[in-house]
Amino acid sequence: MKKFASLCAAALLVGTLALSGCHGRREQAAFAVPESFDTSRQYEVVFWAKNDTNKTQTDIYKQAIEDFQQLYPNITVTMRLYTNYGDIYNDVITNISTGTTPNVCITYPDHIATYLTGDNVVVPLDELFADERYGLGGSELLYEGPAQEEIVPQFLDECRLGGTYYAIPYMRSTEACYINKDFVEALGYEVPDVLTWDFIWEVSEAAAATKGADGIYSLNGQKVLIPFLYKSTDNMMIQMLRQQGAGYSTQTGDIQLFNDTTTGLLLDIADHTAKGAFSTFKISGYPANFLNAGQCVFAVDSTAGSTWMGCDAPLMDIATDEVVDFDTEVRMVPQFDPENPQMISQGPSICIFNKEDPQEVLASWLFAQYLLTDEVQIAYSQTEGYVPVTTRAQNDAGYQDYLSWAGEDNDTHYAVKLQAVQLLLDHLDDTFVTAVFNGSASLRDAAGQLIEDVTKSVRRNQTVDEQTIQILYSDIQSLYHLDAVSPSGGKADLGPLPGTAVALLAGLGIAWVLIFAYLARQGLKKRRRMQSTANTPENHEKG
Repeated sequence: MKKFASLCAAALLVGTLALSGCHGRREQAAFAVPESFDTSRQYEVVFWAKNDTNKTQTDIYKQAIEDFQQLYPNITVTMRLYTNYGDIYNDVITNISTGTTPNVCITYPDHIATYLTGDNVVVPLDELFADERYGLGGSELLYEGPAQEEIVPQFLDECRLGGTYYAIPYMRSTEACYINKDFVEALGYEVPDVLTWDFIWEVSEAAAATKGADGIYSLNGQKVLIPFLYKSTDNMMIQMLRQQGAGYSTQTGDIQLFNDTTTGLLLDIADHTAKGAFSTFKISGYPANFLNAGQCVFAVDSTAGSTWMGCDAPLMDIATDEVVDFDTEVRMVPQFDPENPQMISQGPSICIFNKEDPQEVLASWLFAQYLLTDEVQIAYSQTEGYVPVTTRAQNDAGYQDYLSWAGEDNDTHYAVKLQAVQLLLDHLDDTFVTAVFNGSASLRDAAGQLIEDVTKSVRRNQTVDEQTIQILYSDIQSLYHLDAVSPSGGKADLGPLPGTAVALLAGLGIAWVLIFAYLARQGLKKRRRMQSTANTPENHEKG
C-alpha cells in the first residue's frame, strides 16, 4: 500500500507540474505603462503589414521605418509584408498559441476581437492614449504626433471594443459606385448626384434588355454585359439594412441579420438577377475589369480600389486593346433615402501585442504612433484612394494641394481616384461602422454569402422564394456557427480547451494509467504466488 500511495502521489505531481508549466507559458501580465522609456537598451519591433505588391507602398513603409529609427536608434523595426489580411489573421492566431506574435500588426477590428479571446494578448490603449509623456501628442515623443482629438472620431470609434480602445486607425476608405456615364446617357438617363437603388435597378434592367436574338448587346456591341456588378456583397447587405433601419447585430453581439427586411432584399435581388441586371465579384470577377472593357454600367468597389477603375486607370488587369474609352463618374453607393445617405467606413487599423517586457511594448507603441504622423499618412494615402485618419493630415497644406491637382495626370493625381477620395471627405458624417465582437467577422461573411447564394441559385434556374430563403438562413447559421456567437442564439462557442485544462486532464490521465499499472502488477504477483503454491508436492498428492 505504501508503494501504491507513492505511485499515486507521483502521478498527481506530474499532472500538477504540467498544469503549472502550461499556466506559466499561457498567461501574461497585463501591460502597465512604464514611468519612462529606457533608451539605454536595444529593442526589436516586429511589424506585420499588408501590401498588394504595390512598390510605392512598400517604399513608404521602408522610409517610415528608416526615419523612425533615426529618431530612436535603439529600436530596430523588422517588417514582414503580406498580400492579404486573411493571411495576417491566420498567422496571428497560430502565433498566439506559441507566444510568438508580432509586436505591431496592421489588421481589422473584427480580427482583433478574435485575438482578444486570449488573456492579455492585445494591449489596451486607453492608458497609452492619455499618457502625458508617450501618449497621443505626448511631450516626450521625438516626433510630432496627433493628439487624440485630431483623429477623426468616426475612424477612432471603430477601434473600440467593449468600451476599450485596442487599436488606432491607419487608413480609411468607403465604397463608391463607378459609372460608365456614356452607357447611362445612351439608355436615355442622366447620372444623378445621389444614386438610388430604384435608379440602379431600372437602368441596369434597361441595359440588360438591349440583348438581341444573336446574343449581342446593342448597348456595347459585345456578347458580355453585366449592368450592375458588386465587389463586396457583405458590405452591400450591411449597407442596405442600415439604410432601411433594419437589424444586423447589436453592440453586445446579438445576431439580427435574419429578418423580414433581409428576406425582402434577397427576393428583390433575385428578381433583378433573373432579368440579367446583377452579378457579384465572386461569381463573375473584378468589377474594374468589366467596367474598363465596356462590359459594365455600374461597378461598386472600395474607394481604395479607385486606381483600377476607368479607362485611364494607372492600374489594370486587362490588355490595353480590351479597354474601351468612356467617361467615368464616381458616386456614393446607392441609397434608399438620398436625403439621409449611409455608407460604410472601412480600412486597416494597427494593434499592439503584449509582451513580457513593458519596455518592449512601449517601443512598439512609439513606432505604431509614428505611423499616424502627417508624413506617413499623406504619403500612403496618395498611393490609392485612401483618406488620412487624422484631421491634421487632412488639413495639411500639402495634402490640400495634392487634392487640388485632380486630373493633372493619370498617376498620382488620377481624376477618378481623387473624386473617390473627395467623396469620403465630403461625407465623413454619413459613414458608419458595425459592432465588433468575437464572431463579427463570421457574421460579415454570412451577410455576403446570403446574396452570393441567392444570385447563384437564380443563375442556375433554381427557385428562390420565402421558403427557400428560410432554408438558406438555417444553412448559413450552421455554416458560420452564428448560433455560437450570439448571446441569445443558443449554445456559446467556448472555443478550444485552454492549455491549462488540457495539461490537467493529461496529468490525471497519467495518474490513472499508473494506478491501473500498479493494480495489474499486484494482481500478476498474486497469481504467480497461487500458481507456485499449487505446484508444491503436497498439493499434487491431495489432488
